[in-house]
Amino acid sequence: MAGAGSGASRRGATSASHLDEEVLGKAYDARLMKRVWRYVFPHRKLVALSTVYLLLVSAAQLAQPWLLKQAIDGPIAHKDPAGIVRIVAAFAAMLLLEFGFRFGQVYYLEKTGQSVVHDLRTEVYEHLQTLSSSFFDRNPVGRLVTRVTTDVETLSEIFSSGVVTLAGECLKLVGILAILLWMDLRLALLTITVLPLLGIVAFFFRIRIRDAFRAVREKIARMNAYLQETLTGMTVVQLFQRERANDGEFDEINKAHRDADLQSVAYDSIFSAVIELVGTLSVAMIIWYGGGRVLVGAITFGTLVAFLEYAQKFFGPIKELGSYYSVMQSAMASSERIFALLDTRADIVSPAKPATLPSRSTPGVGEVVFDDVRFTYPGGIEVLSGLSFVIRPGEKVAIVGSTGAGKTTIVRLLIRLYDVDGGAIRIDGVDIRDLDLKELRRRVGVVLQDHFLFSGTLASNIGLGDPDIPRARIEAAARAVRADEFITTLPRGYDDEVRERGGNFSVGQKQLLSFARALAFDPPVLVLDEATASVDSQTEMEIQAALRTLMVGRTSMVIAHRLSTIQESDRILLLHKGRVREEGTHAQLLAGGGIYQMLYRLQFQQPETPAQP
Repeated sequence: MAGAGSGASRRGATSASHLDEEVLGKAYDARLMKRVWRYVFPHRKLVALSTVYLLLVSAAQLAQPWLLKQAIDGPIAHKDPAGIVRIVAAFAAMLLLEFGFRFGQVYYLEKTGQSVVHDLRTEVYEHLQTLSSSFFDRNPVGRLVTRVTTDVETLSEIFSSGVVTLAGECLKLVGILAILLWMDLRLALLTITVLPLLGIVAFFFRIRIRDAFRAVREKIARMNAYLQETLTGMTVVQLFQRERANDGEFDEINKAHRDADLQSVAYDSIFSAVIELVGTLSVAMIIWYGGGRVLVGAITFGTLVAFLEYAQKFFGPIKELGSYYSVMQSAMASSERIFALLDTRADIVSPAKPATLPSRSTPGVGEVVFDDVRFTYPGGIEVLSGLSFVIRPGEKVAIVGSTGAGKTTIVRLLIRLYDVDGGAIRIDGVDIRDLDLKELRRRVGVVLQDHFLFSGTLASNIGLGDPDIPRARIEAAARAVRADEFITTLPRGYDDEVRERGGNFSVGQKQLLSFARALAFDPPVLVLDEATASVDSQTEMEIQAALRTLMVGRTSMVIAHRLSTIQESDRILLLHKGRVREEGTHAQLLAGGGIYQMLYRLQFQQPETPAQP
């Protein structure tokens, strides 16, 4: 069963990634470049500097063959040692200038790209934090991480190896052609006769390189999806001894990626070899025809040598055409996915003019009302159908029911991770949809069953870096839930480090830290969603003792499966099929002989042993 579920999930992740990578778009998309330019514009001075350096590099490169021609036709032909020294000095100066200009060009191009990456990555990350829970339900974490990291980083290649560099190379090609035509028209026309052939070759391989590149991207997406799933579920993998089976599955995925990558390398190699062959043929034609013209005195030997040098520089950028195309296509594909993410609007936002709630210090705050609430999850799963109840300020109300009754959904709706489909939820008489999201979530403290700790210190995990929560309140919250009993035994106490997801603490300790976090924010409404489900009985008793004090004067909603934890509640609401079916104290519901009594007996009484025949 575990293996089948894992495979189905993996296939779903794989197909999602496949669909995400299937269409790569054009190698150059003016619409996308216009959006990219919005992030480049603040750094336009860097772009201008890199462009200037690029032109200077091209000028230094173009001057070198010309100096070689001058040396051959001048000082060497006339046996002038002093003239040779002067031209050698000029040639060396051009090489040094090219080195210096190249450094400036690469540095400022990379600085531009990384500045754009920094701004764009920050915006994508900030945007992700505004999206609703339903968005994260639909999109795998691995894909979103790829958007913020790999896809954004790929855009920097537009500057380092993409459109800016390609534009510079095109300018250099134009300069070379102009020089060749000026030096000797016939020889220049002979040199460029191979351009139509190069165009045909480039078009042929462009399509195949694009398809090969798409295949590589698909295989990378499949590998990332598989790795993300198996590494996240490593405990299950080892528990059910699936290491060998997973090795085989990963080996197949890895081989598919290797084969696709080799296919792209093969096309790129053939393309480079063909360009090299055409370039060599062009050089041979220049030597054949140009040599003949030298013999009859139509051109000088220096001119022929310069032609050969310029021809080498001419075919170099053309050889890189395939890689430029791949870089630009990759960048456009990444930018399309990034902007699609940025264009995704949050389903749940704060109103333009939010309502105000009474001050926290006002007596009697914290009333929670669910009024005929209806809610259906995406996919058509109805969870709540006309749910109504009232929790008075300072009241402790427990909500129980079988799995799927809608208990956790109540919490998600209360803090607007989702919005109701019908009815209303009100806090202190105000519909929560009329409240600012930050204010709503500061009013409601939630301790979930799935506790989460961040890398950092214990103190930062409790206060979450909120400047309004002083260290004294952090430590007081920890003492209140008995978390300080293990914190004070650590080498650095509250400054001890928390590893990824709190891996260096027990489940019970992480739960206590979650309690302390919720209490440090001092919310008028406190929600405990199976908050003691992960601790042992002794720890649970200690927590219950602390919570009795903490819940005084605070509206409390306790969601639990274990009925032993909610017997002291002021009221108990039993949910069944999305509605409140029973309501009362523990004693009243036990005496009522309904669903609650049945659940209680299932948990605390052994079923009768059937008589043996």
